[in-house]
Parts: sequence; structure tokens; C-alpha cells
Amino acid sequence: MANRTMTIGMRDYDHCRALANGRIKIDGIDPKFVNISPPSQIFLRMLHDEEFDVSEMSLSNFMIAMGKGDRRFVAIPVFPSRVFRHSYIWINTTAGIAEPADLKGKKVGIADYSMTALLFVRGLLQHEYGVAPQDIHWFRRRAEHVAIDIPPGIRLDNIGKDQTLDDLFEAGELDAVALTSPPRAFLQGSPVAARLFPDCRVVEAEYYARTRIYPIMHMTVMRRAIYEQDPSLAVRLSHGFQASKELAFEDYDEGLASLPWVNLDMEFARQVLGKDVAPYGIKKNAATLEAATLYSHEQGLTQRKFAVEELFAAETVDLFA
Repeated sequence: MANRTMTIGMRDYDHCRALANGRIKIDGIDPKFVNISPPSQIFLRMLHDEEFDVSEMSLSNFMIAMGKGDRRFVAIPVFPSRVFRHSYIWINTTAGIAEPADLKGKKVGIADYSMTALLFVRGLLQHEYGVAPQDIHWFRRRAEHVAIDIPPGIRLDNIGKDQTLDDLFEAGELDAVALTSPPRAFLQGSPVAARLFPDCRVVEAEYYARTRIYPIMHMTVMRRAIYEQDPSLAVRLSHGFQASKELAFEDYDEGLASLPWVNLDMEFARQVLGKDVAPYGIKKNAATLEAATLYSHEQGLTQRKFAVEELFAAETVDLFA
């Protein structure tokens, strides 16, 4: 019987390359990767047109869509992107912000409100520092990928079409920004820009040690119509991604990375996170997934808190435990 070709929309991650280039095989499946960046374009093309059989997907957008009755996709416990978010909050040094509590009443620039990065930023500010989403005046630069109902008490405005977050931040019209990449002023070394958490690596490591939360930005979903034809595809794909990830980290251990200090960074990551620094599976990520479902409900993006298992193909719930 011929293998089934499956298109996979995903960024060119190192931990997926062995699957994309054929070093790792999946029984009965020929994966055809379509590498796209930025990943927001993958989400839009999947959510609007179901363009791929499998794709990377915003965890937050996926939950919001599910909450509105969209059942076109089912997730597998493969998490291609995860990022601690303390280090992605920058302050204008003239705004009088010395600690997270000083964000209350401030103007903060964002890309959009529903993205997973902001889900975790708002969650950590609320649960760790007592700064609720309602305490901040948010300014976004783009439309949401999925329709949301703005929760009561949230101050959310759009910046003008002729405005940019960088310009507003540098002019002092925004007191801070919470983004997925550094603002222009920070990259240029301007004294006007600084991280809210200067010693962010230490802060993030302590946060993980205490909460076991390592924020998952993107999950992997497949079209439900394909899944229902053959639920074993979900399991086989998950194992393929896992094998590819293991091979990528073996390459790091062999010293194949070109950046300096990768060995030291890997030692530090394993001291904090354990030998598998980016585990797949539901059970190994229970604290993070529980936090995501809680934050989504608390922040008014979903009408109820999903049980984590609801998000995933039933056959994958116990994988990689």
C-alpha cells in the first residue's frame, strides 16, 4: 500500500529537520514540509483555508476557536515553539517603571491581544505580581487572527494605520511593549529601552523551578477530517516528531552547532529543565497546559476552562509519559 502524503506547514525548526529531510521516517506517511515564516502566516492559512494536513498552530488561537465551536482541527502533543516570556517585556526608561507592579495604569504596546505570548505575559503578571489585565491600557498594531470578544474592563485600543509601536515607544507615548521580538530602540542600544526583568534568565529559571511552567507558544494540529479517517496517524506523527527532536539534540551533544557557548547554555538548560529540555506529551507538560487553559478562561478568551485532554487526539493522551 502506498504511503500517504501529508503536507505540514511549519517553520524550519532544527528539531523538525530530520523529519523534513527524510533522516527520520514515519511508517505509512510521506511528510511534505512547507516552511513558512513568520508562523502567524501559517496560523492564518490554516484557520482560514485549512491549507495543510498538519500545521503549527497558536495554542491560544486554537483554544479560542474551539471555544467558539470550531472543531476542524485536533492537536497532537508536539510543541514546536516554547518561550519564557519575562525576557520579552521592554520598558521605556523614562516611564517610571522599576518593577512589574509599576505597570498598573501604564500604556503597553502589543501585536494583538489573543496571541499565546500575551496569554502567558498577562498570566504571569497577574499570578506572580498582582497586575491584572484590566490594570493596563493595551495598544495593538494588528487585527486578531481569530475573532474575540473583548472582556469587560479591558482597555484595548488600536494604534493608527500610520503609526508603529516602535515610534510610539521611542516617543514615550507607550510606557512598555510586550512583543515576540525586541523593539527597535533596544536593538539599537538606545538608553530609552530596557528589559523589565534585567536578569531575566535567572528570573525565568526560578519561575520554572517554582511553577513548572515552560510556556508553550505553538502546538501541532491536524485536520480532523483526516484524523477521523485514520486516528493512528496522530500517534505515528507524534512519534516521528519525537524521533526528529531527539536526533537534533544528539547533534547538539556532538558539537555540531556553530554558535559559541552552546555547550554552556545546554548545561544550564538541563540543570533547570532536565535532560529533555523540550519534552513532548501531555503529562510532562501538565503544569504549562493547565496554566494555558486557566489563563484563557480567566482572561475571557474562552467561556470555560478546557480540560487539557479535550485539546488533543484521544490516542495521544498518554504518549511520552
